[in-house]
Amino acid sequence: MSETGTESRPLVRQLPDPTTASNVRYNPSLEELRDLADHEETTTEFGSPSYVSEYRSRSADRTKNAVDDEFDERDHELIDDAVDRTGEVEFVCVDRLMGRHPEASFCCRLFVPVEHARIAYAWANLFEPADGRDPDLYTVQLPDYDETAIRVLPDTGFTAVLGSDYTGEAKKSFLRLFMYRIKQQGGLGLHAGSKRVRVRDADDDLRTVGQVFMGLSATGKSTLTSHGCWLEDPEDASMLQDDVCGLLSDGSVAGSEGQGLFIKTIGLGEDEQPELYEAATDESAILENVAVDDDDGTVDFDEDRYTSNSRAIIQRDQLESADEEIDLGSMDQAFFITRNPLMPPVAKLDEEQAAVAFMLGESIETSAGDPSRAGESIRVVGTNPFIVGPEGEEGNIFHELIDILDVDCYVINTGYLGDKSTDIGVTESVTILTEAARGTIEWTYDERMGLTIPESIPELDIEDYYVPDHVDDYEDALAELRAERREYLEQFDELREEIKDAVY
Repeated sequence: MSETGTESRPLVRQLPDPTTASNVRYNPSLEELRDLADHEETTTEFGSPSYVSEYRSRSADRTKNAVDDEFDERDHELIDDAVDRTGEVEFVCVDRLMGRHPEASFCCRLFVPVEHARIAYAWANLFEPADGRDPDLYTVQLPDYDETAIRVLPDTGFTAVLGSDYTGEAKKSFLRLFMYRIKQQGGLGLHAGSKRVRVRDADDDLRTVGQVFMGLSATGKSTLTSHGCWLEDPEDASMLQDDVCGLLSDGSVAGSEGQGLFIKTIGLGEDEQPELYEAATDESAILENVAVDDDDGTVDFDEDRYTSNSRAIIQRDQLESADEEIDLGSMDQAFFITRNPLMPPVAKLDEEQAAVAFMLGESIETSAGDPSRAGESIRVVGTNPFIVGPEGEEGNIFHELIDILDVDCYVINTGYLGDKSTDIGVTESVTILTEAARGTIEWTYDERMGLTIPESIPELDIEDYYVPDHVDDYEDALAELRAERREYLEQFDELREEIKDAVY
């Protein structure tokens, strides 16, 4: 079997027809799926189901795709075995629609053994019913397989998830291919949230701004995307997407998840994130690996009993800030979320610097990626661990698109400044986003930092956040950082030299 369309056997046609196969329960209702998962459920104090999985993060180190990795005989055997087993035990098969945009909508078909129906139940709550469409993408997830391996055939649209019962593997198996297909169409898939902000500008005129946030899990992407920015009518801020979008060649941003969000819950607080907290404590939520008392169902979002990557599937209709639409008309502003302590609360980037920021993807490792390295500084191109194809090409495409579409780009620090004495909290970050949308930030080029930073921001004493004031031997630290960045970019042979030369 190869990924050139000349498989040794017609892979997709080997999967059972769920409408006729006697061992497949096809498109059971959400109520039926919950009933099938009853043996794994603990009911919370809110009446919502809670489950505990054996695997609690993605198995990134055991994931291969046939575009970037050379598949050997064993890889093909794993895929064939996954397909063969769909005819051997009782399965649930669920079809869901990923995306609504006419150019970026795909029907996804998930096969999961009935005894692991909770995976299908959680996954089905993220996407909308497919209404009879033929599937474009397929995933077979076999948690009880005796080897942990995720194998992806991007051009065939097939993923085998073997030996993992983590819901996030099912979710990302389809979103990975959503982004790949959009790139094939001349756009670019983004691990990003999107929102539409309507604000009064400096002239008191209403303006609508499309904002996109790129960041790794647990760096504030969901918080910033879903935040209402404390705006009052006629101003408002609406979340369109939380996790994965597609930037199309016409500048529109296609959404992927039309029904739910898969949010981190560790430390989720009623005061800090009231909207997300309310949705996660509604009976419509589904909790995964959250600390829940077995006797009375009491939920403790602060306790990492199972993992710091505890999760909840929440419904969009439980979020006041969630818009009915999931597609953004245009991407006007793009924000790269970082936790690099040498970065200011916000800096405005030119097109080449923005491509550098895209390629650097500087942040911190989280428990969603590699729990053993949580808290370490890392770099992930596009803050997107799900890229299929050469990563340098992604940077070139991003550079071309923001140039053509005239997008304003920023790097925003949601962590702390160098010596850890000054945190950049939600209030500061949301103020920055709001005033950037208004166009009321005064910018100045700072020679010492080599960046365009705010001279003033309404409602924020930005001079208190001047990075050199918070870092001992700032010049040496910055020089070391730039050298690291240059060395990092040199590994991408496809990346254009003008981008590599723009390291800031």
